[in-house]
Amino acid sequence: MEMEQIKVGQLAVFCYLVWCPGTKEALAIDPAGSEEQLVERIKQKGLRLKYIVNTHFHSDHTCGNAKMKALTGADIVMPAADEEALRLPEAQAMLRQMGTEPPPPADITVNEGDHIKVGTVSLEVIHTPGHSPGGICLLCDGNLFSGDTLFVGGIGRTDLPGADHEQFMSSIRDKLPTLPDDTVVWPGHDYGPRPSSTIGIEKVANPWLRQLLYSV
Repeated sequence: MEMEQIKVGQLAVFCYLVWCPGTKEALAIDPAGSEEQLVERIKQKGLRLKYIVNTHFHSDHTCGNAKMKALTGADIVMPAADEEALRLPEAQAMLRQMGTEPPPPADITVNEGDHIKVGTVSLEVIHTPGHSPGGICLLCDGNLFSGDTLFVGGIGRTDLPGADHEQFMSSIRDKLPTLPDDTVVWPGHDYGPRPSSTIGIEKVANPWLRQLLYSV
């Protein structure tokens, strides 16, 4: 696996290009902004974009879907529960309040344990609901693309339509700390003191994760 972290749009969103060095097949995780620059970067690297992957349905992660699909022809991949939630009137109203139109329907939906493959690279889907009904992280070769589930030093919010705080805390507590401590965390936003971390560091330094693990 090869990858590149690129900050896009106005909300410090991290997009990730992930590709197979042998076949040059690639996917883009949350390409929500700066679409022309992303496509130019893809061309510079000689890649063929196969998938546009969303970690969840919020507009700061999906607002680039339509343009990226038009520019590349890549299929949109979204968590199944979020594709369903996205069609609810309250979710569409929330997206419009954030200044965006709902994204096009997903071409492919995924669930816990599914794998998204480009060439010989395979990303495992880890369902971490709570920030949104279908929110996911993606695990590949010791790298966790954590979307808005886990930030460097923080976690996602739970005050938006479709969120569930208790479910979110369970998702984080039960699924992420079990990963090896040297798993690299690549978050969905540049909100922390550095652009990436590890599960081991977050167990100690992230107050939310520390409280979940060590509170009596």
